[in-house]
Amino acid sequence: MIGKRLKLARAAAGLSLRDLAAKIANRVSAQQIGKYERNEDVPSSGVLIALGHALGVSVDYLVGDQEMVLEGVEFRKMQITSKKEQSQIQAQALHLIERYLMVEEILRLPSAQCDWPREAPFPVREIGEADSAAQYLREHWNLGIDPIPNLVELLEERGIKVLVVESPENIDGLAAQVRRSRGGPVPIIVIRRYVHGERQRFSLAHELGHMVMDVRGDDKYREKAAHRFAGAFLMPAEALWANVGRNRSSISWGELFALKRLYGASVQAITYRCSDLSIFPASLSLRLFREFSRLGFRSAPNYEPEHLDEEKPERFDRLCYRALAEGAISESKTAELLNITVHELNRRMEDPAGVAHQ
Repeated sequence: MIGKRLKLARAAAGLSLRDLAAKIANRVSAQQIGKYERNEDVPSSGVLIALGHALGVSVDYLVGDQEMVLEGVEFRKMQITSKKEQSQIQAQALHLIERYLMVEEILRLPSAQCDWPREAPFPVREIGEADSAAQYLREHWNLGIDPIPNLVELLEERGIKVLVVESPENIDGLAAQVRRSRGGPVPIIVIRRYVHGERQRFSLAHELGHMVMDVRGDDKYREKAAHRFAGAFLMPAEALWANVGRNRSSISWGELFALKRLYGASVQAITYRCSDLSIFPASLSLRLFREFSRLGFRSAPNYEPEHLDEEKPERFDRLCYRALAEGAISESKTAELLNITVHELNRRMEDPAGVAHQ
C-alpha cells in the first residue's frame, strides 16, 4: 500500500523520481524510490520520515490503508493540457479528499449522502435539454429562480465536496466521484485557487452540469452542454426575462455590471445566456463580444473589471476545529489536516480577527 501512496504524494507535488531523490539529499536513489513505489522494497523508518517531510505528508498518511481512486473524471480545460498536469491535479484531489473523509470518520459523520434527484443523470440529446436539467435540479433543491449567493456553500450543503488546488491556468476544474475501499462513492468538484469569483462560480456550475447530465456526444459537445447548464443554473430564464426583458436591441455597461453583481456571473456569461434565450439578437451579442475582446475582458490575467470575491470552502476547516474542540484529535493532527503549523493553529484559535481574515 505504501507504494501507491508514495507515488500519489509525489504526483501531487509534481516531482519526478529524481526530483524527490534530490529533495531528500539523495539519501536513497531515484531508482530505489521507484522500487518503493512498485512495492518491491520497503523504506527504513528514517527514509520514510525524510520522504514524508519532502512531500509535505505525514508518515501516518504514507502507511495508511484506505485506497481511493477517481472515477468519471471530467476536466474543464481551457486548452490542451498535458497528462502530467492532469495527473497532478487528480493526485492533489485524492490527497485532499482523504483528509476530508478522515475527519468526517473521526466525527462519525455521513459523507456520501448527496441530494440528487431520482431522475439524475438527466439525458441530454439536444442542447436545450441542458436548460431543463438545470431547472429540474433547482426545483429539487428548492432554489426557485433567485440568484445563488454562495455556490460553494450550497454544493457542500447538498453533499458535494468542494476542493481547492493549485493548478495550471489552463485547467479551471474537474468533477469526479471518489471510490474508496471503505464507504460509498463521494462526489467532488475541484477548482483552481486564486480565480476571480465570477469565473470560479461558472466553473463550479459547469462541473455540476457534468455530474447531473448524461450527454450524448463528443467532448466538445459535452463541454458545450455543461456551459449551457451552468448559464441556466446561475441565471434561470424566468429571472432574466423579469430583470432584462424578452427582447433587447441594446444594453449599457452599467446594466451589464449590475447584472454581474446580481447573479455572480461575468458579463460575458450573461451575454451568452441572453443570446441563448434570444433576449439579445445576434447583432448585439457580436457587438458586445467585439468590445469585450477590444477591452481585454477575454484575456488573462485580469479578464473583465469589477472582479467578484473568490468563494472559499469552509466545511472541512469547521470540522477540523470541531474535532479538536471535542478532543477527538490532537493539536498536531489538526494542524496536519489543515496543512498549517501548530503555532498558526493556536493563533487562529486565539485570535478571532485573524480567523475572520483568512
